[in-house]
Amino acid sequence: MAELANRYENNVLGKYFVDNQCIDCDLCRETAPANFTRYDDGGYSVVKKQPATPEEEKACKEAMEGCPVEAIGNSGPDSEAELAAALKAAKGGK
Repeated sequence: MAELANRYENNVLGKYFVDNQCIDCDLCRETAPANFTRYDDGGYSVVKKQPATPEEEKACKEAMEGCPVEAIGNSGPDSEAELAAALKAAKGGK
């Protein structure tokens, strides 16, 4: 299961995110190319665009369910403030 505390900063804000378990297998980029991309400098995938249509939502969900290392999460925050609060909570309030 993807951990919000391990979310890559390169993900756009929003529901879906990729964490540091990503092995750069390309499955998410093949399944939902409108939403995932490769971060070349790090050698991993990130969410480049949150789903905006039912089709994109379905593709992102399929990518998440198919991820071999469960590096895709769907509980990400929608704003910087929500992200900061969620990360603080995930790290035990520290």
